[in-house]
Amino acid sequence: MKRFLMFLSLCGLLYTTGCTHKEEEKEEETKFLVTNPLKNDTTITNQYVCQVRSIQHIELRALEKGYLQKIFVDEGQVVQQGQIMFQILPIQYQAELQKAQAEANFAEVEYKNTKSLADSNIVSKAELALAKAKLDKANAEVTVAKVHLGFTEIRAPFTGIMDHFYVREGSLLNEGDLLTTISDNSKMWVYFNVPEAEYLNYKTHAQEENLDHVNLLMANQQVFDYPGVVKTIEADFNNETGNIAFRATFPNPKGLLRHGETGNIQMTLPLKNALIIPQKATFEVLEKKYVYVLDKDDKIRSREVAIAAELPHIFVIKSGLKPDDKILLEGLRQVKENEKIHYKFLKPDSVINNLSLYAE
Repeated sequence: MKRFLMFLSLCGLLYTTGCTHKEEEKEEETKFLVTNPLKNDTTITNQYVCQVRSIQHIELRALEKGYLQKIFVDEGQVVQQGQIMFQILPIQYQAELQKAQAEANFAEVEYKNTKSLADSNIVSKAELALAKAKLDKANAEVTVAKVHLGFTEIRAPFTGIMDHFYVREGSLLNEGDLLTTISDNSKMWVYFNVPEAEYLNYKTHAQEENLDHVNLLMANQQVFDYPGVVKTIEADFNNETGNIAFRATFPNPKGLLRHGETGNIQMTLPLKNALIIPQKATFEVLEKKYVYVLDKDDKIRSREVAIAAELPHIFVIKSGLKPDDKILLEGLRQVKENEKIHYKFLKPDSVINNLSLYAE
């Protein structure tokens, strides 16, 4: 009897242990979060390396040879249109003007005498015409001498900012020697190159979406206060790079931008029916992006995807997925290829709208 009771107790213990083990297995069964790609209209912001240029940036060169007598401005100074900047020693050109003026006076006296004689029929009209030609030539030489003398004063062709000097006072200048450069920074031209596919997207939606406005991300990673407007696109693509050059004009009322700066143009483009997934649903192998997709048997299969654009927390898929594919949202490091999983499905719009709540 005692043995029988012990046998019953042992069976009861084994039954209880087995049930507990099954319950623990059931409780430990992991459910992974799964969702679909979201198909939706969105916008992407593309960035392009750019170069900032003044709307006017020119070299100032000596138009006459001679000694640089005086510099009236300083490097980095704002100069006004017509303001004198450099003075080349004018003595030689003043002397040439005086000589030309004296010859003109002599030719005028000679012409008047010849005209008086011609009026009295003492000399022919041909001699009068010759005297008139000499006077005209002398007056022209006076004009040329005045121009050369004027070239000894170099004035600002427009209001702008001086660059550094290439010469100093007392320098001997030859015609064409570089003195300095001057920049008009009231507006800036910003040049950037756009790939062919993005150019086509831009031209398709530019008018209806008002895409001609762009922003400038400066070298300090701050966005420039004033937006620019795309006003010019070059005629031809670069056959080597497949890009075409754009030019945007930016106002620069505070003078913050200078000629020669670099940065990044930010251009917003619309994407129709874009396929969107969370970035956290992807993993990388040898610089390629992959996701885990569930097959009809709820088994995990890795699949490579091509990324069309990257936005905060999400990727826009170029190829590799369809809207009805089920992708693993979390636990990517806890599963293996061809493993069957239990999952909980989440609607893609709720996933995308609450990405910050689903941190892995």
